[in-house]
Amino acid sequence: MKRLNKHFTAASILLLPFMTSAFAQHAQGEKNWTAIIMFFVFVIATLYITFWAANKTKSASDFYTAGGGLSGFQNGLAIAGDYLSSASFLGISAMVFTSGYDGLIYSFGFFIGWPVILFLMAERFRNLGRFTFADVTAYRLKQTPIRILAAFSTMAIVLLYLIAQMVGAGKLIELLFGLNYGIAVMIVGVLMVMYVLFGGMLATTWVQMIKAVLILFGATLMSVVVLVWSGFDLGTLFANAVEKSPKGLAIMKPGLQFPNPIDAISLGVGLMFGTAGLPHILMRFFTVKDAKEARKSVLYATTFIGYFYLLMFIIGFGAIVYVMGVPEYMSGNALIGGNNMAAIHLAHAVGGNLFLGFMSAVTFATLVAVVAGLTLSGASAISHDIYANVIMKGKPVMKTELKISRYTTIALGIIAILLGIMFENQNVAFVVGLAFSIGASANFPLLFLSMYWKKLSTRGAVAGGAAGLASAVIMIVLGPEVWGNVLGNGEGILPYNNPALFSIPIAFIVTMVVSLMDNSAEAKAEQAVFSAQYVRSQVGGEGIAEAIQQYRQVNHPEFMEKKNS
Repeated sequence: MKRLNKHFTAASILLLPFMTSAFAQHAQGEKNWTAIIMFFVFVIATLYITFWAANKTKSASDFYTAGGGLSGFQNGLAIAGDYLSSASFLGISAMVFTSGYDGLIYSFGFFIGWPVILFLMAERFRNLGRFTFADVTAYRLKQTPIRILAAFSTMAIVLLYLIAQMVGAGKLIELLFGLNYGIAVMIVGVLMVMYVLFGGMLATTWVQMIKAVLILFGATLMSVVVLVWSGFDLGTLFANAVEKSPKGLAIMKPGLQFPNPIDAISLGVGLMFGTAGLPHILMRFFTVKDAKEARKSVLYATTFIGYFYLLMFIIGFGAIVYVMGVPEYMSGNALIGGNNMAAIHLAHAVGGNLFLGFMSAVTFATLVAVVAGLTLSGASAISHDIYANVIMKGKPVMKTELKISRYTTIALGIIAILLGIMFENQNVAFVVGLAFSIGASANFPLLFLSMYWKKLSTRGAVAGGAAGLASAVIMIVLGPEVWGNVLGNGEGILPYNNPALFSIPIAFIVTMVVSLMDNSAEAKAEQAVFSAQYVRSQVGGEGIAEAIQQYRQVNHPEFMEKKNS
């Protein structure tokens, strides 16, 4: 541990001069010193939190789940901090700013998935798992194929989600400091790696909790000022937005962002069920001590998240009224920093340089906290699911597992920087919507069926999960945005950007058909375990766990698990 702290201290000492040098050499234009000072205060504060957390991170449980000792309120606040990403603050406000009504589909879609988690998943999920969501799906199924599939789907979601956060962070720093976008993304990537590499889940949790409080405060203040300027009359706000927007009354109607209603419905379905398949959100249920605290976590998180998305409604239309066409924020016909920065410009309009600096620092905190959580879930997929349970068959060398997790963190940081540069001009909410589609297609069906359907078999789960993952990824790549715009092929081979409406049914149908056709002895043994799993998912308890372990030992040895699972 002392050696780790020395590495962290050395990295911190090297990082701050590097950032200062980058600002000095590459920044252009007039500097906003308020924002710069607040930015450095945040960086120093979070590095201190990471140093503190590094001293307390002594085991795999500490690294992955902060020791499992958080209260429901703390974890709910941290979940809100993890969930309220740049896609929420920058992306949704930008969608409303450019597309009006259609942008609200994201706001409602992101929120509506939480009742699914609360009523269908939270309690059982906490009782059945330990570190990752694959612990739950593999509980009564064959470990190796399920965990390999889970690792692939996790990495697909993490990489798409990372793109959104890196683009948002890069654009924010580029706007504030006049830095080259590539250098800005590199700075974010280095910070992200440091938070996870040394502090693990404990540091990530505290950064998420602090930034949740700050962003809720900032968004509330922005919304109240916009309402004051509008006489607390939403009708006046909307009328002024229609007058200011170059798209006129069209911003109050559906169709600007999603001219095809099937695409809009598919997006809504993906956002609703995708929340229940996001690995970095699901990991947070293992940071509390029991199912009761897990339920409390969801209740608190739902309250904070629902409130925040109501504010995005006001902030998006407020940006149209008080940012659109203002010379200070416009460069030619384009918004300085891109449409993703509409909320940041509104912050300046609301409170001048001081509030701009505050909201910029908070937004950066948002980006780094979410990126850290994503990186941690990606690293755990490789170290815990692949190394510990596939390669080492559930008997890992703990020091080696943590080393692999940290090496994966570094690799993900490098990949995130490259992808952030490649997808520079993408709307961050759109990219996160694609990640939700994969979560809804590859992870949610398996989690749901593993907890509720007795006839699920390993063959069915692998076939269905692979079908959901492959169909979602293929449809995203062949859609108009990626195939046409990102890859520069003119137009997409498929007409829809959002695949969930098609890929979710594919996953369920393939899983159920293959499971029903599986008459093997292995499948029958897996069905027999379901009753005991169901009891434990309801009440928890080591007695049930031991009973399942004995059953597996006698009837199906390959299902054996560690006693502490």
